[in-house]
Amino acid sequence: MTTIDLSPLYRNSIGFDRMGSLLDNAMLSQKTTTGFPPYDIEATGDDRYAITLAVAGFEDSELDIQVEKGVLSVRGKKADDGDEKSYLYRGIANRSFGRKFNLADYIEVSGADLKNGLLTISLVKEIPEAMKPRSIAIGAAGATLEHKDKAEKAA
Repeated sequence: MTTIDLSPLYRNSIGFDRMGSLLDNAMLSQKTTTGFPPYDIEATGDDRYAITLAVAGFEDSELDIQVEKGVLSVRGKKADDGDEKSYLYRGIANRSFGRKFNLADYIEVSGADLKNGLLTISLVKEIPEAMKPRSIAIGAAGATLEHKDKAEKAA
């Protein structure tokens, strides 16, 4: 197993502690995952994304989408149709699957749609108001100093 040394990044960055474990997990899962179902990840606008999975043959009742601790999980489990068919060739994948996606901070699932065998999961980055950039006035602490000066003059 290969590990990545991120210590140079930690010297002048704050809050990226989790990145090392994310990279290690990504490298491990890359070795163990299959290519089914195929998927696309696209940026649909500023702070908007979509994951599209090809799930031909699956009904929406056979699909399960969950988000837990920053991980989006998509699972498909085919219901047993009871028909014993005699296939000469079977090229359409009809097996259960599980696919996981790590979500960055503040990425939220805003919806999902199944159309023409494609499951599209919409994502949006919603940064809390307290986390958005704000200007800091220089000398903001000076207001307290002005107040002290007025008190000293009054005495």
